[in-house]
Amino acid sequence: MKTIKSKLAVALIAAGLSFSAAAADIKVGYSADPVSLDPHEQLSGGTLQLSHMVFDPLVRFTQDMDFEPRLAQSWERVDDTTFRFKLRQGVKFHSGNTMSADDVVWTFNRLKNSPDFKAIFEPYTELKKVDDYTVDLISSGPYPLVLQTATYIFPMDSKFYSGKTEDGKDKAELVKHGNSYASTHLSGTGPFIVTEREQGVKVEFERFSDYWDKASKGNVDKLTLVPIKEDATRVAALLSGGVDMIHPVAPNDHERVQSAEGIDLVTLPGTRIITFQMNQNSNEALKDVRVRQAIVHAINNEGIVKKIMKGFATAAGQQGPSGYVGYDEALVPRYDLKKAKALMKEAGYEKGFKLTMMAPNNRYVNDAKVAQAAAAMLSKIGIKVDLKTLPKAQYWPEFDLCSADMMMIGWHSDTEDSANFTEFLTMTRNEETGKGQYNCGHYSNPEVDKLVEASNVETDPVKRAQMLQKVEATLYNEAAFVPLHWQSEAWGAKSNVHAADIVNPMVMPYFGDLVVDEK
Repeated sequence: MKTIKSKLAVALIAAGLSFSAAAADIKVGYSADPVSLDPHEQLSGGTLQLSHMVFDPLVRFTQDMDFEPRLAQSWERVDDTTFRFKLRQGVKFHSGNTMSADDVVWTFNRLKNSPDFKAIFEPYTELKKVDDYTVDLISSGPYPLVLQTATYIFPMDSKFYSGKTEDGKDKAELVKHGNSYASTHLSGTGPFIVTEREQGVKVEFERFSDYWDKASKGNVDKLTLVPIKEDATRVAALLSGGVDMIHPVAPNDHERVQSAEGIDLVTLPGTRIITFQMNQNSNEALKDVRVRQAIVHAINNEGIVKKIMKGFATAAGQQGPSGYVGYDEALVPRYDLKKAKALMKEAGYEKGFKLTMMAPNNRYVNDAKVAQAAAAMLSKIGIKVDLKTLPKAQYWPEFDLCSADMMMIGWHSDTEDSANFTEFLTMTRNEETGKGQYNCGHYSNPEVDKLVEASNVETDPVKRAQMLQKVEATLYNEAAFVPLHWQSEAWGAKSNVHAADIVNPMVMPYFGDLVVDEK
């Protein structure tokens, strides 16, 4: 267990810079806490949630998935490959430094070197300073998703992160699953400073009085994120008053939360796909498309949605949900046990085989239960599954090593666009570009790679949709992965906490804008 009391936070509080007006002090129960304070260490929901609390992006999604200005006040396309952002002036970092174009350029260059984030920024050649409050984001060719990308640029305090630590290490060093300066210290522009962090126990935040957004109605003075792994325990904490807001609320607990006095259930349809990847490098049988097809046909994902998710999800046959470019209504779930057995026989595995499976047990809604159900379903076609479930903090290092034959992963499109699923989950793994960073199936199809690359420079929406539909059809026919469902999202909150105003489909509530009424 690691306890961090930020020296910067202590200094800010001592200097009287903490928020002093009468405001709310709340606790939020989450399934797991952020793995690091470094915003570039891991591309995950927990990291991005933290980023929205202690940093600010150039551009932010609204609840209805439009774009709103944040640290970029305005933007314009200069030409086919250049997008210009005018930066907000007078923005202070928690350290007291003033944000400028230099910080944005420094942040972009660091993102380009992040194993997790560099694939998002691969289309760009550079982010160029025009003047102290103007930057140009330059792509190698026409690119249709510039504003979506800008939602991932959270300017870091380049002066704060420059130089050497007492033991001679670079303060800007990015270490995955390691102990670096950036993983334990931070200075952002966001509404909160981190005052204390006990890994696995809590993260404490306090309002930053010099926060630039004076128009925000948010009145939360202090906020504590508390990881509560068990669904029932999380709900019990809310109902007993131990916490003021929780996420997620498991489907089994919806009625209990809805019927509780003084408690609200806030729900949104989700776009996060939950899948299993089939590791062709670790299990010879999985190289055979007929075996992969058999596995897809053997898993009754509609049954999982009905029985385990209690209807609070949508069974999936492809990566992108309805409404995304690339969605094809013909690519439906295909549970067919008879066909699965026939495919196994045809592939020469009539007697089955053994495989290992890993899944988290506190990252996605009912993740361990879904994995257990899938393992049981595979036993019906002779596949003996050795299943291991782990807490999120232990699971991701194992996932990075692709440690099992089948591994669960959920993905919310970073750009709210179906190409992003393929870029990270099914494109050929490429350490240099970051493409296929989370492709533990080691699936590789050059045609898919070319189509996605082409779609990323195609500005005609009709042509682009056709390309991405062809990608989805290819992945479907080759059983590149096992689609399970698109997970819906639910939060529970005390009625005086206006959670409905700040939650969004990205599962990144904007806590800086949260209003809490007096009890």
